[in-house]
Amino acid sequence: MSGPEFASRPRRSRRGAALTLVFASVLAASAATNAWPRDDVKSPPSGRTRNVADSTPSTVSPQALDKAAADAVADGKSGTEAAEEVVSRSGDRWGAVYDRGEYEEFEQALDGTYTGVGLGARRAGDGRIEVSTVQPGGPAALAGVRAGDRIRTIDGRRVDASPVTDVVSELRGDGDSGTSGAKGSSASPGTPVTLGLQRGTHTWTRTLRRARLSTEAVTVRSLADGATMIKVTAFTKGSGERVRDAVEESAGGILLDLRGNAGGLVTEATAAASAFLDGGLVATYDVHGKQRALYAEDGGDTVRPLVVLVDGGTMSAAELLTGALQDLGRAITVGTRTFGKGSVQMPSRLQDGSVAELTVGHYRTPAGHAVDGVGITPDLVAGDRAEARAETVLSGLGGGS
Repeated sequence: MSGPEFASRPRRSRRGAALTLVFASVLAASAATNAWPRDDVKSPPSGRTRNVADSTPSTVSPQALDKAAADAVADGKSGTEAAEEVVSRSGDRWGAVYDRGEYEEFEQALDGTYTGVGLGARRAGDGRIEVSTVQPGGPAALAGVRAGDRIRTIDGRRVDASPVTDVVSELRGDGDSGTSGAKGSSASPGTPVTLGLQRGTHTWTRTLRRARLSTEAVTVRSLADGATMIKVTAFTKGSGERVRDAVEESAGGILLDLRGNAGGLVTEATAAASAFLDGGLVATYDVHGKQRALYAEDGGDTVRPLVVLVDGGTMSAAELLTGALQDLGRAITVGTRTFGKGSVQMPSRLQDGSVAELTVGHYRTPAGHAVDGVGITPDLVAGDRAEARAETVLSGLGGGS
């Protein structure tokens, strides 16, 4: 299922579309926003390190990419595509090049905003594309669109056979002409998109105007026994503080749901860790071999029962948080093995305004475990009934109020 016009897929497939694996970088966003951690450089703690198939640090330089782009432009070709081709041949699994418009979308997404009509899409059991969620107050909600409605067409084109990610891109207007962004950026607020919809036997079309919308990265709900579930879908700006506020306002145990969380700002993941720790090491990472460390703030709740839900969609900064809480014995983790994205990307702006993200190192958990290519195995492996199992574990820890 895709979120509100967000989709996660490999970066290589996004040529001509806005950034899709928006939150896959661990530290790139912090670097881009001048929010690099300012901790003293420290060596990783001692401990067993697993042998992993780490992402290969990039062997290309921004200067080489600039030259490739300039040569391509001189030949009448796309400089961004030429630079991306160089990165793809370098062995850097997570390296990528974004044009100006794509990177603007990246930064906006980290601010917790996006341009769209406020609905999520998924493929139903019968193969049709249907609305999965409708954002309150968004264009789709105001037009009366409901979860479960079938999306038959977008701007007159049938979408039943289209990948959900392509449907999401069309809803956002990725690559639309006449927009303010460069090729590959999503459409501007106010641009129209016409949906062909079906509810039961009733079919109709409705033209919506895209808008700049805010995502809800952190949602909170009460569980039956007085415990609280905090679901974090992405570590956008301010999400760490919202987690801390939710913990302070809760009365019982906490079920922290990180399933499907593809990461985001490492500073926000560290702030979320601070809600459950009284200071201490959260992770170490290296940049071109130079060791650095991330620390939680003092004063977090170290007593309240805590269970963390994870799955194969738990990535990057979400894995950093999971690894810290697991290694430090602060939480019981439940679910399935996480994705295994523990490499560090640093952005470099090229001469044509595009941005290259190149792998420069990897992070490790407080016990020295690498994540990249391996992921984190939860303490209790559970599949379809993971949430129910997690609630049972939390209850057994005395998580009810």
